Amino acid sequence: MRSSNLYSNLKQLSLQRSSWLLLATTALAIELCALYFQHVMNLEPCVMCIYERIPMLAIIAAGLIGASAPQSILIRLIGFMTWSVASIWGLLLAMEHVDFQMNPSPFARCEFFPNFPDWLPLHEMIPWFFNPTGDCADIVWQFLGYSMPQWLILIFSLYAITSIIVAIFAVLPSKKSNT
Repeated sequence: MRSSNLYSNLKQLSLQRSSWLLLATTALAIELCALYFQHVMNLEPCVMCIYERIPMLAIIAAGLIGASAPQSILIRLIGFMTWSVASIWGLLLAMEHVDFQMNPSPFARCEFFPNFPDWLPLHEMIPWFFNPTGDCADIVWQFLGYSMPQWLILIFSLYAITSIIVAIFAVLPSKKSNT
């Protein structure tokens, strides 16, 4: 009986606006933490930090997309795709960033300037958010012995796993009641 209730709850999760808003809110909180570290604690973000902000913004967008019409299969599909791709993209970026920190080398360094398209130079348009001033190999902050990109590996992994679990339950057929 309990597993049936859990199945039902997981099945309904993507249909609830509050679930999608929770996704957007958690990602927004992480973005606000990054801005706090940058502008209050004066920790300079590197290019990889800036790149890692973009998938987090995409996760916020995924939550808002899903919340806009959670009963629509198409909207939920777009939300799931955005959420999943952004989570995996962020995870890959965080892993690359950790590699720069754990294996510093003069031959494998991050760029000094972000590689945004010429038609969308975000670092010039919104410098307080997208302009990198730090070095990717520097570990400027740690919590419980782990650097920021190491924490981002955990965070993006949790987002990716959650997106897959919720998406799977969303597409599974409803269980028949035994009553």
